[in-house]
Amino acid sequence: MGTLTDALGAIDLVGEEDSDDLRTPERGALRDRVIDLVCRQRNDPVDPATVLDWIAVGSADGSTGRYWTLDPIDGTKGFLRGEQYAIALALIEDGEVILGVLGCPNLPNPDGTVGAIFTAIPGRTTAWYGPSNQPQSVRIASPAALTEARFCESVESGHSNQEHSARIADLLGITAAPYRIDSQCKYAAVARGDASIYLRLPTRVDYREKIWDHAAGKFVVEQAGGVVTDVTGAPLDFSHGSKLEANSGVVATDGRFHDQVIAAVRSVLD
Repeated sequence: MGTLTDALGAIDLVGEEDSDDLRTPERGALRDRVIDLVCRQRNDPVDPATVLDWIAVGSADGSTGRYWTLDPIDGTKGFLRGEQYAIALALIEDGEVILGVLGCPNLPNPDGTVGAIFTAIPGRTTAWYGPSNQPQSVRIASPAALTEARFCESVESGHSNQEHSARIADLLGITAAPYRIDSQCKYAAVARGDASIYLRLPTRVDYREKIWDHAAGKFVVEQAGGVVTDVTGAPLDFSHGSKLEANSGVVATDGRFHDQVIAAVRSVLD
């Protein structure tokens, strides 16, 4: 956060983290460890109060105007396993995402390397990875037929209803095993054609997704040529603060078969 505010000045940011817990006396040891890590990362001593203020930056309302949303470790369990996680940053203006960045440190790449950064601006998604680390345009890859598509879904069954995903695959005639990875790396996988469909199906009726879990990845897929909606086919609405209050679940596809996928999803969920 210090680096972000150094570059951009005062900003409105919506995030999952706050510093309230770290300010309590009983969290002193954890607070000291966090501050030490920040100082080592920046290679510069930082006042402890300043570090806590940086963490607290992400407390904006996010319902109107222009603001950022950040998830510094999206996919905590994947991070702890040493598998897939993402650093996800998006800029939102009047409820619409207008910029997205995904850092995927452990994502396997087609050239055999590991780790990639994806950036999305209106009309273009770009990726950096490999020895040359040169920018390359990313575009959705559509299968010749829907039956040849591959699902991408969460590793954790608590994040998405995998039983429903299997039934949807049966309805669509898809036989390939699902590509299960943590975090918004799933959006990156769809954007560059590692998979064609990402399903995040509600595990309970009243659950609403957090904006920092989807804003950057959604924009990366869309600017690569894909389509992202909720499970009813409605656009994702980022004008309700920290949650997608007007939406249920998420479906991302290459676009060509989106209507058929939504029909299958609604058939199963109904």
